[in-house]
Amino acid sequence: MAVDTAKRFDRIVNIYIQLQSKRIVKAQELADRFGVSLRTIYRDIRSLEQAGVPIFGEAGSGYSIVDGYRLPPVLFTKEEALSFVGAQKLMGKFMDRKLQEHYEAALYKIKAVLRMTEKDWLTNIESKIVMAKPGYEIFNANVPHALSTLFESIAQRMKVVLAYKGLRDEAPQQRVIEPVGMFHEMNYWYIYAYCHTRHAYRQFRADRIAQLRLLDEPFAHEHPPLGQFMEERELARNQTPKTKVRIRVMKDLASYLKWQRGYHGFVSERDCGPYVEMDFETQDAHDEFPRWLLMFADRMQVVEPESLRQRIAEILKAAAANFN
Repeated sequence: MAVDTAKRFDRIVNIYIQLQSKRIVKAQELADRFGVSLRTIYRDIRSLEQAGVPIFGEAGSGYSIVDGYRLPPVLFTKEEALSFVGAQKLMGKFMDRKLQEHYEAALYKIKAVLRMTEKDWLTNIESKIVMAKPGYEIFNANVPHALSTLFESIAQRMKVVLAYKGLRDEAPQQRVIEPVGMFHEMNYWYIYAYCHTRHAYRQFRADRIAQLRLLDEPFAHEHPPLGQFMEERELARNQTPKTKVRIRVMKDLASYLKWQRGYHGFVSERDCGPYVEMDFETQDAHDEFPRWLLMFADRMQVVEPESLRQRIAEILKAAAANFN
């Protein structure tokens, strides 16, 4: 019973903290986070109200704490403090310079409310964790504020003007966009936005942005949520015709393919003695997929289809001509 009481106390404290994290929190969010029923959440909310916390709202619509009401800061646990260090290292690899600076400033404030033991603990471990940066630029060095500007645009629903160099553009082209959302994929940040130049929704890659600036112009359109776009894109991918491929690689090489094979439609593999057979379903058997296989060509065979073998032979023939 004492254990259950302690767990409930911790849950109620964390519910209070989450209620302070944004304007409205739905009961279902709380139930999902803590793995309890809605009935339990309703009971916990009543306990907070009885303790004097000014909560308004009701079941079904969500709950809010009266603006301006605050309790003294809750101390962080050792494990929570450690998560800040992990986040700091990830910020250095995946975020632009301006957001890194903002996080550093926020982290100083977080450290200020830690116990001395937690401060010492963080100091001891910070220098022992290193996050290697990628060997390529995920942001244009001339635009250190790319993500922070786009985040602000999405939050305030204000347009952005940017100079964008598409894959086939010789020079950056000006675009005015209304960012809908952002996602990280294939080691790059992408922006899904309504483009006023194209009068259609488009996808932009962050490292190809040469300049950008927030405009003092509100969005002209209402946009669907980013999740809807992601679902539609995945559906379109699944409906795109795929080519079934079977390759055979030397067993000592098979482990190297694991790093990238998921990007190329990997389906399954089988142990065949000195070889490993792998099955793929690729959407680009003419260019991207055969060029990826060429990295392993001296220790790999294409079992099927014949058209893929012919395509690889064509690329090798063209390559050999360049070195004669």
